[in-house]
Amino acid sequence: MVRRRWQGGDAGLTARMLLVMVLLAALYLAFVAVLVQAGVDSTALLLFAVVVAGAQLFFSDKIALWSVGARVVSEQEEPALHAMVERLAAMADLPKPAIAVAPTAIPNAFAVGRGPGSSVVAVTRGLLDQLEPAELEGVLAHELSHIRNRDVLVVTLASFFAVVAQLLVRSLMWSGMYGWGGGFGGYGGWGGRGDRRRDGGVSGIVLIYVASLAVWAISFLLIRALSRYREYAADRAAALLTGAPSALAAALAKLSEAVARIPDRDLREVEGMNAFFIVPATARASLAELFATHPSTEKRIERLMRLAAEMERPA
Repeated sequence: MVRRRWQGGDAGLTARMLLVMVLLAALYLAFVAVLVQAGVDSTALLLFAVVVAGAQLFFSDKIALWSVGARVVSEQEEPALHAMVERLAAMADLPKPAIAVAPTAIPNAFAVGRGPGSSVVAVTRGLLDQLEPAELEGVLAHELSHIRNRDVLVVTLASFFAVVAQLLVRSLMWSGMYGWGGGFGGYGGWGGRGDRRRDGGVSGIVLIYVASLAVWAISFLLIRALSRYREYAADRAAALLTGAPSALAAALAKLSEAVARIPDRDLREVEGMNAFFIVPATARASLAELFATHPSTEKRIERLMRLAAEMERPA
């Protein structure tokens, strides 16, 4: 049998990741300039940024696993799963990632980590119970493709200042509730200029609030756009790696239908992981695709079936 190797490199994904990072870098530099202009102490700002960035980079994978109750499992506990991941990782020219299993019945999978050498592929018990071996192989290949493309790390980094902006908005909302007294632009721990008076402080807070909302909104849209494209790229790469686009298409259809039957209350508990899941666990009707973390399952299946037809044509 011919041994398949990695064919899933995607120049379009690479270009989009680079473009998003450049746009976000420019946005965040402007954001920092606004914060400094509004009176936020630059030393405190730098310290805050370093702490949040370090926490997000080094602990995001552990937080993601914890959020769904996933636990890293040994080869003795899940021998078939380990064997499948090891074989696919070798085909994708990747070091074998750690493997985690979440006890939830919600069928899904995701990959987290800072890079190929420190990644985890996680699956839920519901996914293992519902998929056939060929379908499971397609899902695992999809997650390994995310690691191989390094888009997990890029999305994690890209979301950094969106998180910072969101924290600022929430903090300022609380500050507003308690008389603008603590937090930013010369008030409390942010170490702003002590000679600012109330009127200047309020205008500084309003400026930071508006800038934070703008940064969060623009970051949200850019990251969502990248997230949707990376799902297409991982689908294609997984199909080429396994040679079975129809198996992955069947898995996507089965998972989407199964998620639709899960009670909304259970879905809400894991909605925070939607950007990383292979199919979104959404407890409400989807909004416009502009705001979605994933392209529609129908469009993903359609692309996979076109790829299957192309692969079946004689050379």
